[in-house]
Amino acid sequence: MEIAPEKLIAMLERMHLIREFDEQAALLAEADRVPGAVHLYCGEEASAVGVCSNLTDADYITSNHRGHGHCLAKGGDPKLMYAELFGRSGGYCKGKGGSMHIADLDLGILGANGIVGAGPPIAMGAAFASKYRGDDRVAVCFFGDGASNQGTFHEAANMAAVYSLPLILVCENNLYGEFTRQDRHQTVQDVAARAASYNFPGVVVDGQDVIAVYETAHEAVRRARAGEGPTLIECKTYRYYDHVGRSFSKLKRDEAEEAHWRSRDPIDILRSQLLEQGLLSETDADAIRERVLARIAEAVDFAEASPWPDPSVLLDDVYTEVS
Repeated sequence: MEIAPEKLIAMLERMHLIREFDEQAALLAEADRVPGAVHLYCGEEASAVGVCSNLTDADYITSNHRGHGHCLAKGGDPKLMYAELFGRSGGYCKGKGGSMHIADLDLGILGANGIVGAGPPIAMGAAFASKYRGDDRVAVCFFGDGASNQGTFHEAANMAAVYSLPLILVCENNLYGEFTRQDRHQTVQDVAARAASYNFPGVVVDGQDVIAVYETAHEAVRRARAGEGPTLIECKTYRYYDHVGRSFSKLKRDEAEEAHWRSRDPIDILRSQLLEQGLLSETDADAIRERVLARIAEAVDFAEASPWPDPSVLLDDVYTEVS
């Protein structure tokens, strides 16, 4: 598949944005400048960017507790995201949602969710609505290997198959469900094998290679828009840090395992490919990261300058009035 050079460069910049956003989020949390838990996406950037680069603003995504990367890959604004992390009124959810509940309906971001396995039924519902309306939208659900053990995943997969819904289930298998290795909570090696139970494609892809993810997602999106039903994509990837923050519980992992995955950093892989193809110079590549760092700094300043929510709005957006 031929991918336009400008698109590849944009994908590299988007991956840098996700990485630097979460690296900064970790520092802010460690300095007690943002409240609550921060689940970092560092190391998994190719999954979100590869998938979302196939989507339009009208398409839907659902996310999980490790959702900053998904929101940014879909076009989320880092200023509004940091403001939400800071609990400020300028945030996406007016400071009431925090890190795990960022949503932007204008971009089809139906919300991150702190409940493991909560996303598949929401995405399936969005896909059902799209088919009912005939509006050509697809719905993508990002979730982890641990969430694939939940009944919600299987119920959503079954209904999507029965109604041939435009749903794409993206399992980001980073080898750990919170603190438990995949081989200790599942007997299957490939989560994608579970798609066979519902008679739709299950595809395993190298989650560190954004081009491979893009091409796999491209076919899944084509199938969905053509009315051919759902696809399960399993991205084999790795999270560099602990379940929460960078060293919340000091999760012990094999040093050789960590070194292997660090040597296959998704940003480094794409950068090297673009340099080898002559699509970027070293100077150009460095400038992309510097541009991202400046954008991150500007976003943090915006967030800290945003006002706190007024106590009078405490119950706004919580209850729905029925007349």
